[in-house]
Amino acid sequence: MCTIRQIIPWVFWCMLLVNAQYIPISSIGDDNDCALYLSGPGRTSAFDYNLNLLRGSFPYDGQHTCITYEAVNQAYIDARKRINVATPKGDWKTEDIASVGELVLDISISLARTYGLTYEDIEKGLPLIDTSKTLIREVCPPFLAHVECRAGKYRRFDGLCTNLQNPTWGATMTPFQRLLAPLYADGINAPRVSVTGRDLPLSRIVSRTMHPDEGFHDHAGTVMVIAWGQFMDHDYTLTGTPLDPFNRNDPEECCNRPPHQKHPYCNELRIPDDDYFYRLFNIKCIDFVRGFPSPRVGCRLGSRNQFNTLTGVLDGNTVYGVTEKFSRKLRSGFGGLLRMNPVFEEYGLKDLLPLKLDIPDEGCTRPNRSMYCFEAGEIRVNEQLVLTCMHTLMAREHNRVARGLAHVNPHWDDETLFQESRRIVIAQIQHITYNEFLPILLGKEVMEKFGLLLQKDGYWDGHDEHINPNVIDAFAAAAFRFGHSLLPTAIERWSKAHKFIASKRLSDLIRRPYDLYRAGVFDEYLMGLMNQVAQAMDDSITQEVTNHLFKKPGARFGMDLVSFNMQRGREFGLPGYMEFRKFCGLPGAGSFQELFGSMPNETIQKYESIFEHPSDVDLWSGGVSERPLPGSMLGPTFACIIATQFSYSRRGDRFWYELPNQPSSFTPEQVAELKKTRLSRIICDNTDIIDTVQVYPMVLPDHEINPRVPCRSGVIPSIDFSKWADYNGHQSVPTNPYVSNFGYHHFRGKK
Repeated sequence: MCTIRQIIPWVFWCMLLVNAQYIPISSIGDDNDCALYLSGPGRTSAFDYNLNLLRGSFPYDGQHTCITYEAVNQAYIDARKRINVATPKGDWKTEDIASVGELVLDISISLARTYGLTYEDIEKGLPLIDTSKTLIREVCPPFLAHVECRAGKYRRFDGLCTNLQNPTWGATMTPFQRLLAPLYADGINAPRVSVTGRDLPLSRIVSRTMHPDEGFHDHAGTVMVIAWGQFMDHDYTLTGTPLDPFNRNDPEECCNRPPHQKHPYCNELRIPDDDYFYRLFNIKCIDFVRGFPSPRVGCRLGSRNQFNTLTGVLDGNTVYGVTEKFSRKLRSGFGGLLRMNPVFEEYGLKDLLPLKLDIPDEGCTRPNRSMYCFEAGEIRVNEQLVLTCMHTLMAREHNRVARGLAHVNPHWDDETLFQESRRIVIAQIQHITYNEFLPILLGKEVMEKFGLLLQKDGYWDGHDEHINPNVIDAFAAAAFRFGHSLLPTAIERWSKAHKFIASKRLSDLIRRPYDLYRAGVFDEYLMGLMNQVAQAMDDSITQEVTNHLFKKPGARFGMDLVSFNMQRGREFGLPGYMEFRKFCGLPGAGSFQELFGSMPNETIQKYESIFEHPSDVDLWSGGVSERPLPGSMLGPTFACIIATQFSYSRRGDRFWYELPNQPSSFTPEQVAELKKTRLSRIICDNTDIIDTVQVYPMVLPDHEINPRVPCRSGVIPSIDFSKWADYNGHQSVPTNPYVSNFGYHHFRGKK
């Protein structure tokens, strides 16, 4: 067996072991001293833990290695001396969750060293220990320990109770789920290294060698694909990481500090001396911090796992936030409306998002103290102007829906109008994603294989309470970052007559959305998104994000997004590209020559020049380098991971808009209306001067298959809000005994 100190290069052999047995105490009988029995003769620390913590232990004459509750408690007491654990009275913040994650990881590492645990023991054995019978229960966050759920009509903002039997599935502040067990260098915590045991090539070397800026364009996809994809990404995933307490941005406490003053999570990017770009500015290092460790459900033990601060289902948290408290802040308090900024009211133009006044420098580069960025449901709304446009569009759509519902139901109060509008907008987001975005991204064949095709009409009864919709780590840290390949060098503005006006470098629009304060410019950018062709899906990445990301005012260089992708995957312990190929049913490769055919020959030769073994290739890099599948923008590995995620999101969501027989179900007439949803209709309804659009804005216009049509022509259908009319003082709902019993006031669940 391979111990934690011998994990490399035998880690793959360890993963194949199938004969280990792990027996939790509940199945052993009367021996209450043991929390877990490991298979085979071993040793125990029951009698010598205090004396012999890291020096092995006395022989144990049983048939199993016994991990005792006493050992777990002693490791807990020892860890508490080093780690200050938060026990908040109210809401749990990211840092509070992280402090418990740090404690549980520290205990896991301590037990792994004490018992000489194998890779298999750490991944399959430690999580079986019932920590509710240990002192760990004192600090375990309540929502990870016990939540009672009641079926209700409206989903919670934090995603709890999306699954009634497993309340944390899909909830915010819970660990990413894994398709494959992690490959940490030490088996439990240290970032991944080569299968030879040596270091992987620097992330920056992979970036500059494998992903230069060669500027190819796709043939049919518009920049709107990128815009919607990033909007979806920010509905799904935001890794909990340390932030600067003052402005809530990534801490710059790694590169220019002596070791004793560095942030403890530093995992900075080293820049080689001969770098073609950064050597011009004498840059040797770029700041980067690891993601926080997450406590598992029940605060179970095991290897490092990162957590998602968003929900694992498509629930419009980009518009509404992930806490009820923050959602209240976004609301106007009347008519079910969101707060907006009527900056162009005198011109008769539609509103912009409200100003971000509380932490004005969070995710925002302000040229002066009088300029402010925007506030929305997701904190990265200002990350780049295209994303800000999507947030603005959907916030306007919420208010349009609220006014439509108020027109047919003038007796509804603010709360009912808000919640019903939110239900509809979430359904629209789900429908556009599966009806317009995924078919372009994945192609019909992959959609069919993974059960992602929507019903043409009627209900879809595909909910599976055994499916966990939590975000997959490989999706968050690699596969859904495919869009970085599509990014153009500049973002274009087009006129209502579909004529090019001007463009601006992408790096000048990152964290600087101020162009939107000019009247009419929002519509011009929207027109640009529908008319500008996206870059090809390949291994070529624009220098705007490989050399100039988050560039500060007046600076001539920024950061490297591709290096960040590599570094994030490694610190997540993501296995390499080859392991995910095999998971997805594709042939593995013991040599680089065996990859010929799956990606360009030149790409394979470049990989061979920097990596020691094909198994070392990072998932993100290998995924964007694959040849696309027929009818798809993606290669088979990324298509597999992304389709798996979207399958989980649909089948595992109790509130999915097509479902029948739920307290949250729409009527058959309402489902029929929701299936009329088109992104083109939302653009028509929420802009000022746009009067013609192509039917599918994520694809370039074509007079036969994707024609431009007038917004007022009737070709693009509109939702009929009369199907939500409440003639008896109660909204028309499907026949279901739960609906009348559980209204909004019960949807929070009980903690």
